[in-house]
Amino acid sequence: MSKLLNLALGILAAIGGFVDIGDLVFNTAAGATFGYQLMWVIPIGVVGIIVYSEMSGRVAAVSGKAVFDTVRERTGFSAGLGALLASEVVNLLTLAAEIGGIAIALQLLTDLSYRVLLLLAVVALAVVLWTLHLEWIERLFGYGGLCLLVFAVAAVKLSPDWVKVGAGFVPHISQNDPWLYLYFAIGLLGAAMTPYEVYFYSSGGIEDGWTTKEIGLNRANAIVGYALGGFLSLALMMVGASVFLKHGIEPEHLGTIPLGAQEPLGKIALLLGIVGILFAVGGAAIDTVFSGAYNLAQFFGWEWGRYRHPAGAPRFSVTWIVLLLCALAIVLTGVDPIMVTEYAVIFSAVALPLTYIPILLVANDPEYMGANRNGTLANVLGVVYLVVIMVVAVTAIPLLLITNVGQS
Repeated sequence: MSKLLNLALGILAAIGGFVDIGDLVFNTAAGATFGYQLMWVIPIGVVGIIVYSEMSGRVAAVSGKAVFDTVRERTGFSAGLGALLASEVVNLLTLAAEIGGIAIALQLLTDLSYRVLLLLAVVALAVVLWTLHLEWIERLFGYGGLCLLVFAVAAVKLSPDWVKVGAGFVPHISQNDPWLYLYFAIGLLGAAMTPYEVYFYSSGGIEDGWTTKEIGLNRANAIVGYALGGFLSLALMMVGASVFLKHGIEPEHLGTIPLGAQEPLGKIALLLGIVGILFAVGGAAIDTVFSGAYNLAQFFGWEWGRYRHPAGAPRFSVTWIVLLLCALAIVLTGVDPIMVTEYAVIFSAVALPLTYIPILLVANDPEYMGANRNGTLANVLGVVYLVVIMVVAVTAIPLLLITNVGQS
């Protein structure tokens, strides 16, 4: 039973990484725009994040070092500082979008104003982060996010054309607006392998006290958690294709998405969808704010960790508090959280190599890893995905400009 409960780390990483506010809208919008044609992208992203999360978790279990420790050691101060600054900017933008998403979800459940709910969201996150142990945070938001499974039920209940669904898993280029199609493909891959996922995942493993005994648990966490995230992403895309494309609706607002579950299943499904979105986006906010604090503390050698009382790691605690306040200031300007997330995903795609190259190098280093260094399969997959990451990094911004942020 304890091992089953420990899978919460992988579930939270998946719910908060694969299924954050950007993915909720991005996957649904991909289905609403191209039907089932982009289904093939999601399994590729799932395998990629499993490969690198498993490596980062294994490095953490064997060496006791999280991702940014290895980034600093392998790239040096200057390159490491560049990676740190890039990751902090992307984390801050993502956190701002997630806080906006929490407020939107709460607004769907209450009659309070959006700005009031933004303040309540930040206060609630601060209370949770200050008072709860990481283990309980993982369980609360990870398992609460499982309400999103209602979209999987809805996807089946909508009786899609399974031949077209199957054909969607075959990689191809759409003849209908190919630039927009490629923008969605790159965006989906970038969102699936967002760096903050592995920052949080590896640091969370250290927080949970992983040693070489947990290498099997690490593998199970990565496979089960991210496979679940990919499954939910597929369900969202199928709902987008079956409901929104059918009715010519563009799901550009977070509040539109639960209506996809309501159509085949009724009001209870609508409520479950909103609750699932609330916990998923809340989990993503926690992933992101912790990732930002982890990275800064690890880079400069500060005491860090939620396993300590906040007073025991003061600079780490001050960092996540400042990140929350800065993110709140961004969304209080009235900026659209969905648009902020899309920019964050594209910019994080550009920075992907700075995160994943050091992980691959350290996971192969016999001095760090000994007998637990990468095997042949891990290396082959790691190199293949490194090529994919480089392609994503090079093409992300040109496609952003060509499509006017996915508008054409």
